[in-house]
Amino acid sequence: MTDFTSSIQQIPYNADRVYASLSDLNNLSKVQSNIPEGAISELTFTSDTCSFNVPNIGTIALRIVEREPAKTVKLVTEKSPVPFTCWIQLAQAAPEDTRLKLTLRADIPFMLKGMVSKPLENMVQKVAEALAALPY
Repeated sequence: MTDFTSSIQQIPYNADRVYASLSDLNNLSKVQSNIPEGAISELTFTSDTCSFNVPNIGTIALRIVEREPAKTVKLVTEKSPVPFTCWIQLAQAAPEDTRLKLTLRADIPFMLKGMVSKPLENMVQKVAEALAALPY
């Protein structure tokens, strides 16, 4: 298993409010229009699941398997070319100051590790930055 961790992001909202939004995948509808055209397609979601198609990769389906109020949302893949687990970790630094860190743990075959590590590091960082920029 290989871990990819974002830098810590600052969010100018209360941790309870951030958690309430991130722990319900239906809220992806808020950001759907911000996704660059052609980056993903066939985005579907419920409160616990989301799935989408990524060109040249295929369908990825995620499910929330653990929620710890105002602290953690844990997602695992139900369908993916490479199995992974993702943690969204929150920590409230001050009343309207929440810190977010995103960690992705992937089961990458040794032969692919050198090829996919840098793109996965970049993706984790960009997703964390995008989550921090949401209007909670």
